[in-house]
This record gives sequence, C-alpha cells and structure tokens, in this order.
Amino acid sequence: MVPEIATLLSTLLVALISLIGTIITTKSGNEKIQHELDKHNAVQDTKIEELTREVRQHNDFATKIPVIEQRVTALEKSVYNRS
Repeated sequence: MVPEIATLLSTLLVALISLIGTIITTKSGNEKIQHELDKHNAVQDTKIEELTREVRQHNDFATKIPVIEQRVTALEKSVYNRS
C-alpha cells in the first residue's frame, strides 16, 4: 500500500510542477503578445492621425479650388472685356 501512495504523491507532485510551469509560460507569452499589440496599436494610431491630417488638408484644398476657379474666370472676363 505504501508504494502506491508514494507513486500517487510523486505523480501529483509532477503534475503540480507541470501545471505551475504551464501557467508561468502562458502568462509570459500573453504579456509578450500584449506588448506587441500595444506597439502595433501605437503605430496604427500614428498612421490614422497622419491620414486624418492629410484628409483635412485635402478637403481644405478641395474647398478652395472652386473659389479660385471663380476668381480666375472673373479675372479672365475682366481682361477680355477691356480688350
């Protein structure tokens, strides 16, 4: 009976040590993945901010073009009417 108890206890000890190792490894892997995700998110945020700035700049330019075209047309009419 004693050898079975010793075998059972040693099996439980090995299982417990394996469980602890698995938990530590999984936690470490998760922390590494989280760090990579945080870094990736920071890069994405920077890219989104840059694209937003460029879109705003483009939209501002797009609203000015019709005004410029109207002014050029008015100037052309003014120049041609004088001739």
